[in-house]
Amino acid sequence: MLGLEIAPVLATGSDGVNLLTFVALIVALGVGSQVLGARFRVPSVLFLITAGIVVGPSGLGLITLDTFGGAGPLSTIVGLAVAIIVFEGAFHLKIDKLREAPTATLRLVTVGAVIAFVGTGIAVHFLLGASWTISFLIGSLLVATGPTVITPILAVVPVRDRVAAALETEGIVNDVSAAIMAVVIFETLRLDAPTATDYVRLFAERLGTGILVGLVVAAVLYYLIRYVDLSPDNAPQNARLLTIAGAIVAFAVANQIFTEAGVAAVATAGLVLGNADLPYEAQIEEFKGDVTLLVLSFVFIALAALLDFDQLFALGWQGLAVVVIVALVLRPLLVFASTTGDRLSFSERMFVSLVGPRGIIPASVATLFALELESLASETREAAEAASGAEAQALAQEADALLASSDILVGTVFLVILMTVVFEGGLARQIAEYLDVIPMRVLVVGGGKVGRSLAERLEDRGENVVLIENDEQIVEVAREEGFTVHRGDGTDTDVLRAAGAENAKIVVAATGDDDVNLLVAQLADSKFDTEKVLARANNPENVEAFEDLGVRTISSTMATAWALDNQIERPALANWMTHIGDNGDVQEVQVTSEKLAGRTVREVGPELPDGCLIALVERDGETEVPSADFTLQRGDSITLLGRREGVREAMSVCNPSD
Repeated sequence: MLGLEIAPVLATGSDGVNLLTFVALIVALGVGSQVLGARFRVPSVLFLITAGIVVGPSGLGLITLDTFGGAGPLSTIVGLAVAIIVFEGAFHLKIDKLREAPTATLRLVTVGAVIAFVGTGIAVHFLLGASWTISFLIGSLLVATGPTVITPILAVVPVRDRVAAALETEGIVNDVSAAIMAVVIFETLRLDAPTATDYVRLFAERLGTGILVGLVVAAVLYYLIRYVDLSPDNAPQNARLLTIAGAIVAFAVANQIFTEAGVAAVATAGLVLGNADLPYEAQIEEFKGDVTLLVLSFVFIALAALLDFDQLFALGWQGLAVVVIVALVLRPLLVFASTTGDRLSFSERMFVSLVGPRGIIPASVATLFALELESLASETREAAEAASGAEAQALAQEADALLASSDILVGTVFLVILMTVVFEGGLARQIAEYLDVIPMRVLVVGGGKVGRSLAERLEDRGENVVLIENDEQIVEVAREEGFTVHRGDGTDTDVLRAAGAENAKIVVAATGDDDVNLLVAQLADSKFDTEKVLARANNPENVEAFEDLGVRTISSTMATAWALDNQIERPALANWMTHIGDNGDVQEVQVTSEKLAGRTVREVGPELPDGCLIALVERDGETEVPSADFTLQRGDSITLLGRREGVREAMSVCNPSD
């Protein structure tokens, strides 16, 4: 598949139907799957695989390997598609985003990859009886998650940026390393007694070649797009076409030198160009995104259509046991080992553990290896027929072993892909909701001491906080403290949008400049659908002007005076509020539960968790401390006070849909 020479695509399928008809069918199903995924908030890969199975030999039989003129043409198509997909994923992988989860990311692609590789190899060897070489070949392939499955999941599951960064980076890096390692192991099958030096040499050749070709292509593209006149009228279009062409060229050239070096080449080129501040970057990203959706749809459906369920069933319970070990034992083990000491919460680590579906790279490379093993088995069988006696018998047994290895390789890889995509990909949003890892996004403009202190308190309560700061030194300090930081000018609409303002429920302007805070607040209120906008007023004389413009304002001077007054007049409450979030909590929530509406505080109180009470009720703009006989109504905004866990549980009781 990847690495095969380009073969001419046949004009008709096995039944004489024009191949264009089948391509149109696959594209239509792919687009339909993407639409359904967006409509039902489910990763599109689930619909893509289902569509492939339905039209494949195990379903309606509309699409088979012969439809594409055999393995050669399909291999070339899949190879080019993978090049575009990997390039797209790497292009979106910004260095700033990598810094959001540096420790977890580094460990996931090193320690985590080793655990997956070794653990899977051992499981396959002892459960399926494969040779150690084939077992570790499967283990290397199943290290890869990949952007083909992770990107559609993150499109409908808006987890914290640091979680997304860890998953995306793991997918890109492991796609490259897994493909190269698999080729290295496969190549050693041809060696009589491979040594550690052979493994290192084969790996270094492919990785080094890929990186070198990727850097050269990236440099050429950067020069052409930035410094060459691409025709003013069509410059954005030409830039898009050059970028896509460059990705394909990088893949083809590197693959021509060493098999599977192309994956490293497109990943390198994409990462470099994506962080190079290219002109027309927004147009390039939009165009590549559309192209990627099409090729992703085509590849998933085409490979799913070629699933041989007989091979899957032949693995028996041992095959399912391998899936369970890979998905439910090794995956959590490697994630928790990789993220120890990181800022990821327990729920976030569980989410990463339970969402690690395998994608196109394992499927495509496994198919290539299976074809080569079958070809080698045929050659061995012919040699056996020409030989005689013990030699003939030995060659026949070798041919049988090669065919058995091919079946185990393809069956195991596709079974793991199918099961993880269906269950982990298809249920990703439900898993995220159960683990409560889809938080409210809060943007805090200003990464100084006030902004960082606010962010720390919000994050301790489980909020998804993104700091926006333009000062490089402050950005580095905030990142070292573990915060998610988007570098840029918070008064720039594009910067706010890039930081996630379109999905933010709260925007806080907390810089030391009142003019900046006012402008940020007005932009957030007028340009984005933000539920709540708050601004910090450093000069108390500006508070009235801010509020006249409709901006909810907190005066730094008055806030300090209130805090001092509380310490003087009500020290116990002040101390409790200072440490809020550790043991205690105060939260405001709207009553939407039908079970609470129309009932008094006296009746509702016993149903709330222990250590939690209703302190305030706001209705029609007026706030009061409710008496025991106060009747709650739907739409009331109530303030809950008490132990942290009790308050969180009570919020779910009052507003089950929140």
